Amino acid sequence: MFRALSHRNFRLFWMGAFLSNVGTWMQAVAQGWLVLQMTNSAFWLGLDAFMATAPGFILTLVGGVFADLIDRRRLLIVTQIVAGLAALGLATLVWTGVVNRWMVLGFSFVTGCCMALASPSYLAMTYDLVGREDLANAIAMNSTQFQLSRVVGPSMAGLGFRLFGLAGCFFANGISFIAVVVALWMVRPENNPNTATHSIRDRRALWGDLIEGFRYVRNRPRVFSLLLLSAVNSLFGAPYFTLVPVYARDVFHLGETGLALMMGIAGSGALCGALLVAYLGDFRRKGWFVLGGAIAFGACVTSFALSKDLVLSLCSLFGLGFALVVSVSITNTLLQTLVTDEMRGRVMSMFILSFMGTMPIGNILAGTASQRFGPDHTLAFGGVVVTVFATGVAIFNKRLRALR
Repeated sequence: MFRALSHRNFRLFWMGAFLSNVGTWMQAVAQGWLVLQMTNSAFWLGLDAFMATAPGFILTLVGGVFADLIDRRRLLIVTQIVAGLAALGLATLVWTGVVNRWMVLGFSFVTGCCMALASPSYLAMTYDLVGREDLANAIAMNSTQFQLSRVVGPSMAGLGFRLFGLAGCFFANGISFIAVVVALWMVRPENNPNTATHSIRDRRALWGDLIEGFRYVRNRPRVFSLLLLSAVNSLFGAPYFTLVPVYARDVFHLGETGLALMMGIAGSGALCGALLVAYLGDFRRKGWFVLGGAIAFGACVTSFALSKDLVLSLCSLFGLGFALVVSVSITNTLLQTLVTDEMRGRVMSMFILSFMGTMPIGNILAGTASQRFGPDHTLAFGGVVVTVFATGVAIFNKRLRALR
């Protein structure tokens, strides 16, 4: 279940990423509450999420090309340093009381740029650290640490609200980036599949690499279907995360610690899903798990959207976290086993674009629709779309169902 951690390099990478992600989730909870307090608007929550994820439209694909051309470790170090400085800058503004909504949006955009460039290298580097034999387990363990941070981070944010206030959560995130930078500095990858034939300064060649990646995906129906399913999950289902502060304050009348509880419950479900995938290992019928997870995710989003009972809502949050992670982590594993090494970075960038890149559209649409139709009807509609689409794919796409 934990065999990927026997690799020294992966173990360092895993621990550094976990500590950094704990800080990231602390800030995510604090920032959602800060924006809601400043604006009293679901639209501004959606806009802030849009600014954080919008860079993914372009920079994720660029990051994918970079991941196949240059030292992934060095790229990750640079982007994490810049993201850490951005977190400390926003923390200072919150602490001094001069922060406003536009400043928050600006820092969200800077951080989003860093993450968009780094994410393809982050996913592709997993292969560099463990090789093909332990790749599936390493992907599951990466998902596990990310989901564990979703439990620990909001819990620590709830404690931080009491002890240090909002600014403390932002400072904690800035400091947490030190962990991942140090870990990356100590890592020495055993596998380096980069076979660059030109410089990243050759713009025409870079554009050719990008086009080649799109052609590669277009000519592989199973890869394309996995990316499309991931995009629908994110576009219509992921906005639940942005609107949770509205439910915490206006539906259930909970404070910031209540918001941390709701976020932590969703993270607990995601952690259990990641542990299940790690425990199963290289199991059969992965295609069915991807589709079943997507169907269950849509159903849980709909249940959470329409529920007025706190216990049912918490159960729905647990379920949607569990189902989404099972579907997404197995999709990640399938993609990395279906593609060639020289295309790994570019395909991973398209995977991130399909999931993270569609979030800006989903967030801004959900925030706008919530102003007019209410968050409950908006989220319920998205959950139904996810369920219907995944069910349709399960019925009509035999090749995706057959993936092992």
